[in-house]
Amino acid sequence: MKYRDEYYDPAVARRLADRLGATVTRPWTVMEVCGGQTHTLVRQGIDQLLPDEIELVHGPGCPVCVTPLSVIDHAIEIAGRSDTTLCSYGDMLRVPGSNDDLLRVRAAGGDVRVVYSPLDAVQVARDTPDREVVFFAVGFETTAPANAMAVRVAAAEGLTNFSVLVAQVLVPPAMVAILTSPGNRVQGFLGPGHVCTVMGWTEYEPITDGFGVPIVVCGFEPIDLLEGLVMLVDQLQQGRSEIENQYVRSARREGNATARAVVAEVFEPCDRAWRGIGVLPGSGLRLRLPYRSLDAAERFPRRGAETAEPEVCIAGRVLLGRARPDQCPAFGTDCTPERPLGAPMVSSEGACAAYHAAGRVQVGDPAVRP
Repeated sequence: MKYRDEYYDPAVARRLADRLGATVTRPWTVMEVCGGQTHTLVRQGIDQLLPDEIELVHGPGCPVCVTPLSVIDHAIEIAGRSDTTLCSYGDMLRVPGSNDDLLRVRAAGGDVRVVYSPLDAVQVARDTPDREVVFFAVGFETTAPANAMAVRVAAAEGLTNFSVLVAQVLVPPAMVAILTSPGNRVQGFLGPGHVCTVMGWTEYEPITDGFGVPIVVCGFEPIDLLEGLVMLVDQLQQGRSEIENQYVRSARREGNATARAVVAEVFEPCDRAWRGIGVLPGSGLRLRLPYRSLDAAERFPRRGAETAEPEVCIAGRVLLGRARPDQCPAFGTDCTPERPLGAPMVSSEGACAAYHAAGRVQVGDPAVRP
């Protein structure tokens, strides 16, 4: 396919891999931040192609995976109401809550609808004025502009039956949490190309300056990732810690000014809980006061008790890059895409799902990371 095949060229991939092998002279541990990058790396076997000196660990770059159990349970509770329609992207329907998931709620008669845009949920609210319509707003900065636009449109039209259950998270605070966590070994990052297309990378500059780690904003195709790794290893070998942009066809330092403006109008930063990780300061978004009446969490306060993650699931350690999915004792046995214990096994961007789809076998002891 024109404009795509070149990113899958095996000859170019081999040259980039050979350059990595010729460049690296000492061990380095690097992390890809985005779940889409994880799937390409594992599906294409790039992680197994790298020189032994380069250890690739997977980060918390799957927004579905980091949505906490309590928020999933809240969405399930809202979806079970007789007067409510819950709209969501399809990848949220099979994410396990404490005792259920949204797909089972729909099978039991709940009005749960898959939409392709939050504006589709606004249209549902227009079409069904006698029902409460809630959009499950999950994602990193990539989805925030469309979610903000839906809120702004609904508010402008006076749609009193529309609200959003917000689970928006931000990438830079998660990277800081990784770098400051006990036992951290990450020395450089492949940055999330789609997030930086929206937000740019000015918010990443304090990370490179403060922690001395290089960041390469990277795309999602095999050649993108290999080229990004070459750029990252070059920096590490030379003792540099800068932000470089491999994803030049899409990302710019200043990002998308229009998208950033609508996000800033509708949302403000807040502390946010991440599944398996805990509360990270300033790592989420919530509705600003003028739009707070459209907050489903306030309109439908949660009635159920707080719940805990399954003890056997090591999703938090996987998301922090401290363990690989195949080091989980439940991987491929008690936890499969058909019967997942945690979101990383069911999400289309989850690391556990990527390993399972690639046929990676369980290797046992998950306690190989501090």
